[in-house]
Amino acid sequence: MADKFSFDIVSEVDMMEVENAVNQSQKELANRFDFKGSKASLELNKNDKKITLVADDDFKMKALKDILEGRFAKRGISLKSLDYKSQEKAFEGYIRQVAEIISGLPSEKAKELAKIIRDSKIKVQTQIDGAKVKVISPKKDDLQQVIAYLKQVSFSLPLQFTNYR
Repeated sequence: MADKFSFDIVSEVDMMEVENAVNQSQKELANRFDFKGSKASLELNKNDKKITLVADDDFKMKALKDILEGRFAKRGISLKSLDYKSQEKAFEGYIRQVAEIISGLPSEKAKELAKIIRDSKIKVQTQIDGAKVKVISPKKDDLQQVIAYLKQVSFSLPLQFTNYR
């Protein structure tokens, strides 16, 4: 029997599911009556992990976001993984907005997560290892307590728990 148990906390997004969600959004956009004759569009840049939304006005931009977020939800992708940048004017009076897809735990978010775990007063150790946080304890029950606690806490990124040993 091992004397220490552990698991990793990561924040990953399945880019294939994102691509499918964007494709479904584009199909819905083409079929929606309120977007007939509109230059509204959704475009995914897989290399930069960005989605560019272009709409005629604020009302259509909100509808475009609703379509995209609905497809993300149906595909099981957390909406926390979308980081909307500010709207900007595009060509001929259109509005453009970029949504970055957040994948991985940046170091400041990993530190914040480790602090949340320390503040929970559960007797575990945390190690920040690149884009993941490793949680170590001699008791499996403590690890399960940490997972349950983190599921209750509203963290700004979607969290997955992997490599449970």
